[in-house]
Amino acid sequence: MSGRARNRALLARQMLLHRHDLDVVGAVERLVGLQAQAPWSPYVSVWSRIERFDPHRLGQALLDRELVRIVVMRGTIHLVSAADACELRPLVQPLLDKDIATNASHAAGLAGIDLDELARATHEVLADEPLSPRALGVALATRFADRPPAALGHGARNRVPLVQTPPRAVWGRTGGTAYATLEQWLDRPLSRRPDLAAMAQRYFAAYGPATVQDLQTWCGLTRLAPVVDGLRDQLVLFTTEDGRQLYDLPDAPRPDPSTPAPIRFLPDYDNLLRSHADRSFVVADAHRRRALATPNGVVPSTVLVDGEVRAVWRHASRGDSAVLSVEPLEPLDDHQAEEIEAEGHRLLELLDTSAEPTVTIARS
Repeated sequence: MSGRARNRALLARQMLLHRHDLDVVGAVERLVGLQAQAPWSPYVSVWSRIERFDPHRLGQALLDRELVRIVVMRGTIHLVSAADACELRPLVQPLLDKDIATNASHAAGLAGIDLDELARATHEVLADEPLSPRALGVALATRFADRPPAALGHGARNRVPLVQTPPRAVWGRTGGTAYATLEQWLDRPLSRRPDLAAMAQRYFAAYGPATVQDLQTWCGLTRLAPVVDGLRDQLVLFTTEDGRQLYDLPDAPRPDPSTPAPIRFLPDYDNLLRSHADRSFVVADAHRRRALATPNGVVPSTVLVDGEVRAVWRHASRGDSAVLSVEPLEPLDDHQAEEIEAEGHRLLELLDTSAEPTVTIARS
């Protein structure tokens, strides 16, 4: 399978070849969650993928507890459905337990702690109301007096499924991070039989065709080859041009490689660019080193041109103007620049409706 064919298959799964007629919750579930440590990133992610997107509907889904913000894949905050939170969070527990023991900032403060006792204390402390990370750590420090509050808060977040409660990340509102336990917030239990094989199948549906290493990069877990091997009779196999084995679902879309791909704006941390060990079929290695491998770990927002990252963008308000600045990573032709400008104006209608919109494209 060529890189171009793989690119078009991924774009089809990610709803980036055309916008789909889906509800917000359905879109989030199809993508198996959206990375969301930046609170407004999922809004751009979903806007780029579905028709008639209403940001207030996404915000209301958080308020109605249909969607939650919780640490899952790769140990990072994701926006997932309530059902997926209960299924995915137990699956990544080994990753979070490992972080408790190895985290550069907090491992020393948690060394030797009774993790089951920490979990019990966390449930008790959060029984009455959500607490900020700092308040949670301080409350736990009254029970573990010899431990740093910040380390206790971090350990609690890893050991106990905690959601970030609204109004955090609700469109048009402000609010700091406050934690509640997942089971209390949703009034439903975690899955007692989390299914790694089902998770792998959903990954291939949303991100395939892909290698085992890609699957592991997406979720943060390791040693998943036996899981995929157990699914062989339910998967089809392809080989990359450099000889790596790709797995996929038989009926998943694999469009013709010549299928046109429209301009799409993606937010920082979009999972399209964080869910494969080899990302060269969506972003050239030279562009990744230049624009995406930032020393402080901050990932810029990107523009897909013909299905690949070929520009980065940023949004800023300047007086009465809303400015969307696009910096190409390689030369654009006139048609591509026109399409970027048009799509950029549509994005500004989402981001900054009260200001005069301006889209600028730097010279490449």
